[in-house]
Amino acid sequence: MKRIFGIAVLTILMACNQAEKKSTETKDSIKTDSVSVKNEVSIKDKQKSEIFNQYVDLKNALVKSDSATTQKTAAKLQTSLAAYKGCEPTAAVAGKIAASNNLVSQRKDFTVLSADLIALLKNAEIEKGTIYVQHCPMANKGDGGDWLSTEKEIKNPYYGDEMLECGRVAEEIKAK
Repeated sequence: MKRIFGIAVLTILMACNQAEKKSTETKDSIKTDSVSVKNEVSIKDKQKSEIFNQYVDLKNALVKSDSATTQKTAAKLQTSLAAYKGCEPTAAVAGKIAASNNLVSQRKDFTVLSADLIALLKNAEIEKGTIYVQHCPMANKGDGGDWLSTEKEIKNPYYGDEMLECGRVAEEIKAK
């Protein structure tokens, strides 16, 4: 039984980890690079820019598995989305995240929120930088989940430290 469990865990980790054979040195250099090279994203529409920045704060709180900060950032995002014409249903999703202190529930609603914001930002006029659309095939019980990031390096909001590097860059939204 232990052997079957061990094989199952190993299979899951291998399926999700896009770079199976990273050395410690490589991981450290990636972290160093991401600190020294900051990808600043500038969006022409100031409301969309504010929504995106608040979304990134929310995503980062989920990466840290911090349900209290997730609630606070989701509440701010809810207010911004409610003020943006056409985003009222998405604001309601952010409200559900803000109302819950359960990480599993917050992460499930984050999937819907992310899908809506990916659609919104694909049509945004990016003035500077790159927005990365990232995907984890393991999220949501194997149904997968997407999210937006300012970094190319994967930091998975669906699993936090459990599978921090699970995922891949699915698309890049760049300045034209």
